Amino acid sequence: MLKFQNKVILVTGSGTGIGQTVAKLFAENGASIIILGRRKEPLEETKKILDEIIAKVGSNAKVWLFPGVDVSDEAGVSQMYEELKKANVAVDIVINNAGVSGPVTCFSNAPLEEFKSAVAIHLTGTFWTSSQALKVMKQGGKIITISTFFTEERPFEQRPYRFRSPYTAAQGAKNRLVEAMSWELTEKGIVSIATNPGPVHSDRIYKTVYPKAAAEFLRVSGFEDLSPAEVDTANKEIVGLLGESEQTVKDGINKAAQIVAKAKNGDAEKIAQTLTKQLSKIQEIAEKVQKNTSFMIADRQFLSQTQVAQTVIALADDDIAKTLNGKVIPGDRVFYPVKPHIASDAPMVHQPDFTSQVFVFTIDATDKSDADRVLFLGQHVEKNGGKAVCFISENTPKEYQDQISAKFHSHVVNLKKPEEVQRWLNAAKNMGKASTIIHITGKVPQNLKIMESSRKEWDDLVDKFINTPATVLQSMLELFVPGGSKDPRLYKSGSGTAVIIGPDLPTGPKVSGADRARVEVFRGALRPFTTTINQEFSDVLKSKIRSFLVLPGSIEGKESSNEKIAQALNYFVTDAARNSSEVTFCIDETRE
Repeated sequence: MLKFQNKVILVTGSGTGIGQTVAKLFAENGASIIILGRRKEPLEETKKILDEIIAKVGSNAKVWLFPGVDVSDEAGVSQMYEELKKANVAVDIVINNAGVSGPVTCFSNAPLEEFKSAVAIHLTGTFWTSSQALKVMKQGGKIITISTFFTEERPFEQRPYRFRSPYTAAQGAKNRLVEAMSWELTEKGIVSIATNPGPVHSDRIYKTVYPKAAAEFLRVSGFEDLSPAEVDTANKEIVGLLGESEQTVKDGINKAAQIVAKAKNGDAEKIAQTLTKQLSKIQEIAEKVQKNTSFMIADRQFLSQTQVAQTVIALADDDIAKTLNGKVIPGDRVFYPVKPHIASDAPMVHQPDFTSQVFVFTIDATDKSDADRVLFLGQHVEKNGGKAVCFISENTPKEYQDQISAKFHSHVVNLKKPEEVQRWLNAAKNMGKASTIIHITGKVPQNLKIMESSRKEWDDLVDKFINTPATVLQSMLELFVPGGSKDPRLYKSGSGTAVIIGPDLPTGPKVSGADRARVEVFRGALRPFTTTINQEFSDVLKSKIRSFLVLPGSIEGKESSNEKIAQALNYFVTDAARNSSEVTFCIDETRE
């Protein structure tokens, strides 16, 4: 008998690439396959391939096809599982593979809707596909997630991935979600594992990620006589020409030159010559990035899609799955040089004078301790000469809104709306130099059961701990450097400090591993996110703007110290902090 005879495997994003390769390998081993994705044509081609494999191996397996299913779409995924349930199909293994590149650009230039979409597909898609699968899974089932180590190998080791801020946030959280799911699914006898393959030979990395990253390097500084905005306009037209025929490239460049010339009121023929050199430079940089990455691998080879599929099928083995339940398995063979981006206590510094400075607090408080934290930090700012201004989320309980408003200049705002956040931040400038933004995320609910959460409950969590901090930080950049998103050269003369505080680790004498794991999902998003955008500020944009992350609480379950947060705030506004690679601070942890 073939190893996976009579087993049913669901593979997301199975129309092309790794997903299709995984599906083929399981079919060769006798499994029936459920394939799904957004595009119908690739899925139909995959089904044809799988049917041929099934006939060849004589397994009598079956293929179910669900076109038009985006894993981030609540209704589409739910309906698919309902159809499977009505057909009495029991799913044995779920492979979370679907993914997108997301915007490949500096965070300041990443459209928030595209940011949210990338997070929704990678993170929410994994959550929803997994939680809804429980309707058709039984004891012995397995959920295997394909993620990446590029952003976060462990909670205390970060790898910035410039130009990929939503990707890093989603992948960091996804790794930790895999661990949290293993805690919650143990009673059901279902295993949760992840594998992180690292760089893989694929059209996505060669035709999308590397070329777009190369194009972004040129946009940031402009190219020859083209401004960043003009480079960006051209990039949208010419990056996709790489690898095409000589005539296609020539026609594409002429078309792009006409578009740029119209906007620039310039000579299309001369601009076409510039764009030819621009495309050549993009290719040169993309190849250099690929080569530099390969030099950090012992045999200088990226993994093949077949090798990734072989890893997945090995993890689907009953004995191996039980042994590795809850683990995130490293398949990434790249030896990355990693700076110490995470520290415990922030260095003690002499108390700065905050006179004439405005410290803006954006607050998404969960409970009284969050409100108390705002009061403590606001009073710290004002007793040292600064002005505290508070913008409080509509989601903050009214009691705590009133508590904060009684002490500081405050407004209740919708922190989910970028235009509203931007308007209020601009208003803060009327009160003085708005030099520091402090966002308080609030806490993860202590009674949370992730796999029992409704879609709305989950979406609210993602908004609270990922999308809202991103919205505030991007609005902050426009406050510090107006117009910088369109002309990144302006960031060189810009300065400012942004601080995200939270979420806290759970407190109490008997904190379970499951409780910590749930909080780590969202801390796991913010660590690589903060590390990535800081690399963009310092290394790419050459700016003095910095973003820091404070993660309160300790593994012992002790209450966090607001005094230590205030000490960290003192440090964050110094030149020493701006020149350090340490940007995430676990202020209540001690290193022995």
